[in-house]
Amino acid sequence: MLLGGAAGLLLHESGHLVADWAFEEKVVVRKVDYKGIPFFALSHANNLSPRREFVVSSAGFWSQYLYSEQILTHHPALRQERSPFRKGMLTFHVATLLMYSGAAFGKTGPVERDTRGIAESLKINERWLGALILAPALLDTYRYFHPGARWAAWTSRGVKMGSVALIIK
Repeated sequence: MLLGGAAGLLLHESGHLVADWAFEEKVVVRKVDYKGIPFFALSHANNLSPRREFVVSSAGFWSQYLYSEQILTHHPALRQERSPFRKGMLTFHVATLLMYSGAAFGKTGPVERDTRGIAESLKINERWLGALILAPALLDTYRYFHPGARWAAWTSRGVKMGSVALIIK
């Protein structure tokens, strides 16, 4: 299960890297500290256009949305399966979205947080973004426990696709 969580983290960060590289941006790994908890952040130049900032900051979530959809679509009864790797990936997905939505609601955390970058690029209140990120976490959790709930699957997919469609704002 831990390997699945690590793979989820790797895919999230890879999403940012791919977006940075697509825009030929130099990526810098920075040590960040939030309330005594050490972590790292992949940072890029502060002079990106709002649209590019949106893409780079969102790319981690988008990669999570892709792999969570793959897991929940091809393994709808995951809860009954003995698949710790997939469960670890899905757990990372939900936990990360919950953490980021909490940070967005509280407007707290390191300045490098994805939700701040997205909110500033869209010129919206970060708390609205917190709600947008919280929705797939709750819906995908519901899908895990209720695999036959087609409304939850399609609502989750709609919210995820809607977050990508914000690129045209």
